[in-house]
Amino acid sequence: MICARRVFRCFKTLERWGNIITGAAGPYFVGLAVILISMGAVCFFDVIAPSLSFPIITLPICVLIALNLFMHYFYAVTVKPGFLDEPPREPGTSFLWARKGSKKGKQKALTGGVRWTSRGVNITPAAYTKCFKCAKMRPERTHHCRICNKCVLKYDHHCPVSFVPCGVTTTGINQCVGLHNERHFVLFMAYLVLSTFCLCVSGYPNFFDSLGVTYHIWDHHVPEIMFAMIYILSMVLCFAVGVMLSYHLYGISWAETSVEGQDHEEYRKKAKQRNEDFVNSYDLGKRKNMAFFFNIGEGGYPLTTLFIPLRINPYTDGYSWARREGLERHKGIRQGEELTDDDEEDV
Repeated sequence: MICARRVFRCFKTLERWGNIITGAAGPYFVGLAVILISMGAVCFFDVIAPSLSFPIITLPICVLIALNLFMHYFYAVTVKPGFLDEPPREPGTSFLWARKGSKKGKQKALTGGVRWTSRGVNITPAAYTKCFKCAKMRPERTHHCRICNKCVLKYDHHCPVSFVPCGVTTTGINQCVGLHNERHFVLFMAYLVLSTFCLCVSGYPNFFDSLGVTYHIWDHHVPEIMFAMIYILSMVLCFAVGVMLSYHLYGISWAETSVEGQDHEEYRKKAKQRNEDFVNSYDLGKRKNMAFFFNIGEGGYPLTTLFIPLRINPYTDGYSWARREGLERHKGIRQGEELTDDDEEDV
């Protein structure tokens, strides 16, 4: 992956500094994020929404976007990422959980916890290694979080509070991003980018009004200074979170987490030194990779779960993985050459 190491190093730096700066104040920053998101929603529906064209169509869409934004942030913050010592999770029964279709042959749970039945997909149990930090046996794709001090299934990164230029606090969730909340984290970023983009595009005339440039009377409940600040913040967030979202979607399309992206770059170098090609065994093609990550399509959940903010479990419990046909491990990397958490700290 191009520049994967640099991007991953940025995440690690933000993770470390975020932990140092926020420390026990993490929940307060989550509260601050909720306040800022709420202020953005109030500004939009008080100032911009009344002037939208075709309100019968546009207003319900705006409400749905806002609902997805709030709910996926709530899920990303409250749903545990999946720790090694936790029992397997089963789908909930409340109205917040999505339901699968009733077609026969698509409800069976495969050995090892994989909840997917699709032709041409090779399902293999995960290989185990010993964590040098907590001395526990763990399945592949599991990494030890130095902040939580626990092994996290399909660990991506720890997200205390993210930072963007000018010191603006953005999308912190105050916990790890892992197997069970990574989908909600990505969808939260997607809806944050979409909502801030809509606010910026549709609210620029109101922005000039709030600055007094157009000499129009400000007859909204929201103060001018509040709208101007939210508008500027939205522009910054749209760009900054958009970059983060693009990076994550790129990794998902290649079936890689943030950690695996920089690991695989090292594996490619080792394989090239032996005149071999490295092949990621999890990579089933961009379309299937996306479907497996969001757990939609054949054997998964309906496509509508991308637009209706409902809880769903991942396609696996983290102890078995879908792989390319004919591969039970990555091609081009030999036993014992896998990077450990200690190695990744130095990369």
